[in-house]
Amino acid sequence: MRHIITLISSAKVWHPFCHATARAAWVLAVQFMALTISAQTGTLPVIHIDTEGHKPVTSKTVYLPATYYIVDNNDPELNIGSEAAPLPLEIRGRGHSSWKGKKKPYKIKLGEKAPLLGMNQHKHWALLKFYEPTVAGLQLGKIMGMDWTASTQPVEVVLNDENLGLYLLTETNRIGKQRLNIYEQPNWNEDPTTIPYGWLVEVDNYIEPNQISIYESNGWSMNITYHSPDSLSTTQRAWLTTDFKAMNAAVYAPDKTNSTWEQMIDVDAMARYFIIQEVLDNSDGFHGSFYLHKDSTDDARWVAGPLWDLSCNQRQKTDYTFMMKTSYTFVPHWIGELIKDEDFCRAVRKAWSEFYPQQVQPWMEYIDQHLQPCSQAFEQEKVLWSYTDQATLKQRIDKLKSALLANIEWFNTHLPGNTNGVDATSVDNKDITRVDYINLAGVRSATPWNGVNIIVTTYSDGTTATSKAFIRH
Repeated sequence: MRHIITLISSAKVWHPFCHATARAAWVLAVQFMALTISAQTGTLPVIHIDTEGHKPVTSKTVYLPATYYIVDNNDPELNIGSEAAPLPLEIRGRGHSSWKGKKKPYKIKLGEKAPLLGMNQHKHWALLKFYEPTVAGLQLGKIMGMDWTASTQPVEVVLNDENLGLYLLTETNRIGKQRLNIYEQPNWNEDPTTIPYGWLVEVDNYIEPNQISIYESNGWSMNITYHSPDSLSTTQRAWLTTDFKAMNAAVYAPDKTNSTWEQMIDVDAMARYFIIQEVLDNSDGFHGSFYLHKDSTDDARWVAGPLWDLSCNQRQKTDYTFMMKTSYTFVPHWIGELIKDEDFCRAVRKAWSEFYPQQVQPWMEYIDQHLQPCSQAFEQEKVLWSYTDQATLKQRIDKLKSALLANIEWFNTHLPGNTNGVDATSVDNKDITRVDYINLAGVRSATPWNGVNIIVTTYSDGTTATSKAFIRH
C-alpha cells in the first residue's frame, strides 16, 4: 500500500495534462498500475503468510504464530495448503545488516515438516532477499561436492495481504537427516567421550550470546558461534575453546612442511571452500558466515561448510579475494596461512582440476535456467522496492556471469603453489598438458577470447575434454 500511495500522490503533483478529462484518465492509469504492482505476478510460486491478528513482524528473536499456503501456478502438484485451509507456521525476522534494510528477510518454522517446492521436507526455512549470487553460489557448492549445501527456490511472498515481492525460499543450515546429515550431540553434554563430536559452528563477524572467542593473531580475535549444540555445559565450552586454540596454533605454525593442522581440519573440504570464495570473489568467505562442522567418525576432523551468505563483488580481480581491499574492514581468518602450505595448495589444484573447465558451462546454464524465470517478478520488484538500478534481470545475470567467468580465468592462471597455472594440475592421475581456446571463427589460442570460447583440454594420455563458455574481458 505504501507504494500505491506514493505513486498516486506523485500523479496528483506532476501530471502532464491540463484538461480535466485527460488528467482523470491519467490518474486512473496510474492507479491501475499501482494496483497491479500491489499484487503478485503469479509467474513464480507464491507463499501467502498471515500472522495472528495481522501483527507486524518486528523481532528477530520472538516468533509470531501464523498460517501459510503456497500456490504454484506452473506446477499445482507443489501447492501446499489453501486459502480456505492454511497450515500453521511461526515467523520472525533474521539477519544482521540485511534486517536493517527496507525489505526484511525472515525465518519461518512450519507446524509440521513439509517438502516445500520439491525440496527435502523440514520445519525450518529462510526467506532471503532475492540476490542472484546466492543462487549461483549455492549451486557452485553442490558442484564442488561440499558435504551438504542448501537448496533454494525463487518465490513471491504475500505477508498479511501485502505483496513483498521476490524472495528466495531457502533451506537453513542445520544438522539433520534431510540437511547436514551428521551426528548431533545434545545440549549441556558432560560426557567427555562424546563432546568432541557432532558440532556445527560458525566463524562469525558479529558478537552473539552463543559464542566463544579466541585470540587469532596480530591483535585480532576469532569469534566462533556454536549453532549445534546451542547451549553448552562448562565442559563443552572448555573443550571447544581448547580445540580452536589448538587448531589456530597449528594453522599459524611457522614450519609449513611439518604442520599438524591437517590432523584437525579436512584439507580437501577447505580447499573446495577456498575455490568457491575465489570464484565468487566473496570477501566475507573467511570473515563471517564461515561454517565448520564435525561428525563422529574415528578420524573426525573439522570440515568447512555448509555455505551461507554468499556474495560476488563483480569487480576486476587482481589478487586472491582475501588480499583485496573492500569498502569495510574485514579480517580473513586462517586462509592467509593455509595458502602458504603446499599440502593445501596441492588440494586446491586437485579440486580445481575436477571443476575447470568441464563444470563451468553447466554452471552457467544452471544460473540462466534458475534465474531467467524470475524476470517478470523482478520487473515488479524494481518498482515495489524503488530500485535505483533499472537494469533488467537478464542484464544483471549477464553481468554476474561475466564476472564469474573472469574470476575463473584469473584463478586458473594463479593457482596457489604453482606458477604454471593449469599445466601442473591433474584429473584422475592424468596430467593436463594443454588448454586451447577456440573462437567462433575457428581460431585457436592459448588464452581465452573475448566472447564465446570452445575450450579444449588435452591430457597426458592423449584424451581431450571439450566445454563451452562465454568470457568477457
